[in-house]
Amino acid sequence: MIVSALLTSVGINFGLCVLFFTLYSILRKQPCNYDVYIPRLLAEGKSQRRGNFIFEQLLPSTGWVKRAWQITEEELLVSSGLDAVVFMRIFIFSLRVFCLAGIIGIFVLLPINCLGTQLAQFDIAELSSISLDLFTISNVNNGSNWLWAHFCAVYIVTGFVCYLLYYEYNYISSKRIEYFYSSKPQPHQFTVLVRSIPVVAGSSVSDSVENFFTEFYPSSYLSHMVVRRTNKIRGLIDKAKKLYKRVTALQSGHTKTKYGREGYLGLFGRKVDLVDHYEKKLEDLEENVRLEQSEASLAGEEIRAAFVSFKTRYAASTACHMQQSINPTRWVTEEAPEPHDVNWPFFSSSFLRRWFSKLAVVVVYILVTVLFLIPVVFVQGLTNLDQLELMFPFLKSILTLKFVSEVVTGYLPSLILHLFLKTVPPVMKFLSSIQGYISISQIEKSACNKMFWFTVWNIFFGNVLSGSVLNQISIILDPENIPSKLAVAVPAQASFFIAYVVTTGWTSTSTELFRMFPLICSLITNPCGGDKDDELEVPRPPYHRDIPKILFFGLLGITYFFLAPLILPFLLVYFCLGYIIYRNQFLNVYSPGYETAGKFWPIVHNSMIFALVLMHAIAIGIFTLKKLSIASTLTFPLPVFTLIFNEYCRKRFLPNFVAYSAESLIKKDRGDIHDASMEEFFESLVTAYQDPALLPIQYSSHTDGRSTPLLGV
Repeated sequence: MIVSALLTSVGINFGLCVLFFTLYSILRKQPCNYDVYIPRLLAEGKSQRRGNFIFEQLLPSTGWVKRAWQITEEELLVSSGLDAVVFMRIFIFSLRVFCLAGIIGIFVLLPINCLGTQLAQFDIAELSSISLDLFTISNVNNGSNWLWAHFCAVYIVTGFVCYLLYYEYNYISSKRIEYFYSSKPQPHQFTVLVRSIPVVAGSSVSDSVENFFTEFYPSSYLSHMVVRRTNKIRGLIDKAKKLYKRVTALQSGHTKTKYGREGYLGLFGRKVDLVDHYEKKLEDLEENVRLEQSEASLAGEEIRAAFVSFKTRYAASTACHMQQSINPTRWVTEEAPEPHDVNWPFFSSSFLRRWFSKLAVVVVYILVTVLFLIPVVFVQGLTNLDQLELMFPFLKSILTLKFVSEVVTGYLPSLILHLFLKTVPPVMKFLSSIQGYISISQIEKSACNKMFWFTVWNIFFGNVLSGSVLNQISIILDPENIPSKLAVAVPAQASFFIAYVVTTGWTSTSTELFRMFPLICSLITNPCGGDKDDELEVPRPPYHRDIPKILFFGLLGITYFFLAPLILPFLLVYFCLGYIIYRNQFLNVYSPGYETAGKFWPIVHNSMIFALVLMHAIAIGIFTLKKLSIASTLTFPLPVFTLIFNEYCRKRFLPNFVAYSAESLIKKDRGDIHDASMEEFFESLVTAYQDPALLPIQYSSHTDGRSTPLLGV
């Protein structure tokens, strides 16, 4: 890629960013768009819909930037939880790393690369037509002493990244403890999930749980809630919700059609009043739900799993981490998630079905990863005009136009790859959901891991080693030659990844602010802005989608900072945009759906360690390729020291993210002894883990007291 193609890509994406920022500044002030841009403020009652038109609403403003900048970390912690703080710490960590790397890269390494003559002589007069390869380490002459600057840069940045990783791990670990001490009593702190419960003939699961924990935990056992099969009930409730929305839309006047036919798809049968028709259907569904709930309360519908609650956190933790039976496959315990974080469909699956699901997930994940190489290879073909002309000869006359060729080689490949990549996070979340996790937070953590490694394999290695799948596998099977092959391939793709940062980074972050898809959906389904009585859905932060993306850009920066320093300014712009935009989103849009108390940080730490080791492998290959064997040899200790550092952090900090210490639990329990509200809390704890599908529902307008189950659950 030549410089002019990169400038074209930068210009297009900069224009899109400005457009999205301007539109957002205008649209966010329109009352009909409040559900899209400030749903959290509406839900919390901090803002209200205004019907009066004000001319000022059509003028763009930057007041939201100031508000997003001024919010403190403590305010973010109180409003959005520790997970949101950890998410923003990724941006802070990245900005610190790439500020130092940018100073070294732009002011030291970039001039050295340009002064080299290995590829060609750098001519400032022909800047727009020269190749971006002249800005990379490939242009430094073989054996040149200037390469020692790159060697020193690798050591400096490695040390700085390791220092920041240690600092952040320590900081977030201490924040996690502080957050625990300052939190109010939570049901999941006193509860464990028990599975594989043995049942004696003639007894029920509930009786077995009661007898076991009364015998072995007589002083600390409080209560239990047996899990029941409710997948059929959930299906009926989902149908009832959809019908209720239709009735609400008809009654509010959003739908003009008041009459229709009662038959299939509304095309057959006699003509009826739709409101009355749907109301009758709602009543029938509610009656069916009530009957199913009553049947679920019977012993035959019990699943051999239960949420067991204790009087102290320490007792719950002891039960969770200690083997309960001589037979380790019985009375299996694990930490209970928050009640609203429980993945209830998990319990309706049999053990055999979950086992097959795990196997299927592995197969599908590999298949999706391999199939995604098809668009990657196609995108790589777009970056080569000669290859593109051979594939599509009828485009030859168009591709000769300078602007078209610059757009095709500089902007289009990254855009196509970005659009394909948008489809992957939902797939990864679905795969994780059928893998056997008991909570939504575990599903999203698993999807986050899957998404990151998928991106690394397909976007990084898929483009760097662009070729067949067998070619990539053969490289992995020949580990001795990995550094040398990466040394040749990675610098060659510098121009593509610079364009990728601009297209996927800048534009996707701007569209996160603009919320294009929710805006379009809102305009289609509710063009008038809705009524005050409409149910408002506040979205959760999409951690599984955004964390892997941020980490991948961090990997690109660490890998390329000494190879192609030109990527660093574009990365810094991305992280600055992300820092402001996501603070705004946490303030106005997203509401936490669960709280893991910072458990996403180990994923961040591990990915940065991988990025460092990858950078070291490439550096060893580069210095060997550049005939600076001493520098190559002296780089070998770096990955060793990095992995030792990682092992130390794993031993020092990771246990605090797995479970709280006995010291912390006992201190917290002692603090609750004189708390008068604990008695009320324990009363609510008894029913905290009742399946929502077993709660009474009332959607129809007829209130005759028949919404409760026939039998108590």
